[in-house]
Amino acid sequence: MDALLDFFQSFINLGAAVMLPFVITILGVFFKMKVGPAAKAGLMVGIGFQGLCLAVNLLITTIKPVMTYYEQMGSGYDVLEIGFAALGGASWTVPFAVFAIPAIVILNLILVRLKVTKVLNVDIWNYMHFLVPGALAYALFGSAWLGFGVTILLSVVTLFFAQKLAPKWGEFFGLEGTTCTTLAFSSWVYPITYGLNWIMDRIPGVRDIDVDLSKVEAKLGVFGDPAFIGLIVGVFLGVLTHQPVPSILTICMGIAAVMVLIPRMVGIMMEGLSPLGTAANAYMKSHIGEDSDLYIGMDIALGLGDPSCITCTAIMIPMTILLAFLVPDMRFFPLGILAEVCYLAPMCVMNSNGNVFRSLVCMIIIMYMTLFFANLFADEATQMMAVTGVHFDGMVTASHFGWNPGNLLISAIDKLIH
Repeated sequence: MDALLDFFQSFINLGAAVMLPFVITILGVFFKMKVGPAAKAGLMVGIGFQGLCLAVNLLITTIKPVMTYYEQMGSGYDVLEIGFAALGGASWTVPFAVFAIPAIVILNLILVRLKVTKVLNVDIWNYMHFLVPGALAYALFGSAWLGFGVTILLSVVTLFFAQKLAPKWGEFFGLEGTTCTTLAFSSWVYPITYGLNWIMDRIPGVRDIDVDLSKVEAKLGVFGDPAFIGLIVGVFLGVLTHQPVPSILTICMGIAAVMVLIPRMVGIMMEGLSPLGTAANAYMKSHIGEDSDLYIGMDIALGLGDPSCITCTAIMIPMTILLAFLVPDMRFFPLGILAEVCYLAPMCVMNSNGNVFRSLVCMIIIMYMTLFFANLFADEATQMMAVTGVHFDGMVTASHFGWNPGNLLISAIDKLIH
């Protein structure tokens, strides 16, 4: 059992860029693609995702001076905010984790075969979104069976939210045949931002505010191009944090590069996903029926290609620091979360139809909730980490305890019971 767990952990630790080519190739062969085209599709998805990771890391590196500027405010807190990578790695060490991948995959295939869902979730890296709440339930209530059940239940719940948002996702981002199966964003951020936009549609004055970068580009010509918008955002961040001129120029070029590179990397991923989606739909129609189209469930990062996402991300970084000071009895400084702000943007931008004003309103509200709950549930987060193989001294928390609906529900139940 330990050897099997070590194998899964080692495989997961390789990251999505390595796992995806294997998963896509196997799925392609399963859906009757020839081995060569299936392997090519897998490679293109892996290459695109690797490029996407590099572009996101470039964004994080670019804004490092901005984060360092705010880091000086971060002394005196007694809770450490850890990143999602450490949290995800820890979740794979609980006893039932080794059974999670095959159980989730097999159940997903059964539900697709029975026409219960049209979503096939290939985003194995983000199974951590299901495992973390499962590990939390195991830590708080002492039952591995309960933890396993929570993990499986959340994997199924995600499929229904992913199917609901799939048409809008495909149309808005140009990602036809795919959907987002990242739990925190498809099952939490998506419905909340949908509701927030419904409310804004009914507020006179607010409903008429429309800051759409595609319209800005049409009116301003080359100065409305995403690359130039990146320059402008870079100047804004640099001046706001009192950076020297050389640093401002570096920030400008970094953000401009990200605005151009991320859509290109998403395009490379789609070169691989498109033939897989075609083969999957042909397979489903031949085996299940003509109305059996299939959506391929992917990471939220696939939606980062819209220029509004990067623009809103850059603006939200200093805003997140400000929001942290507005949380009552705040016990941690949100440095790790700053590197995750970009993943909050796609659902907010999508539900706002690219309206930057509305997107920022949604991101501000969701981010405040994230910081509030991550602070409130630090005790539960610490208990969860205590039963894993990854240990930290003192209290810890993470973004998942602020925007993962499974963690929110389980932590709230624990608070009520105890």
